[in-house]
Amino acid sequence: MIEQNNAGAPVRLIRLPEVCNRVGLSRASIYVLIDAGKFPRQRKLAANSVAWVDREVDAWIAERIAA
Repeated sequence: MIEQNNAGAPVRLIRLPEVCNRVGLSRASIYVLIDAGKFPRQRKLAANSVAWVDREVDAWIAERIAA
């Protein structure tokens, strides 16, 4: 079963280049924020593969705009 968000749309996983593009931060900056607990954690897909849940990244962006 595919998980869905509140609007009924399927959850989408995005890779690091798209995360960097969406938030305007470098790879290193994103990982520093993750280590500090200030950015959504990535999800492990396979041994050498991770992705982020797009709605969590979008929520982080919305929080920055609201601040």
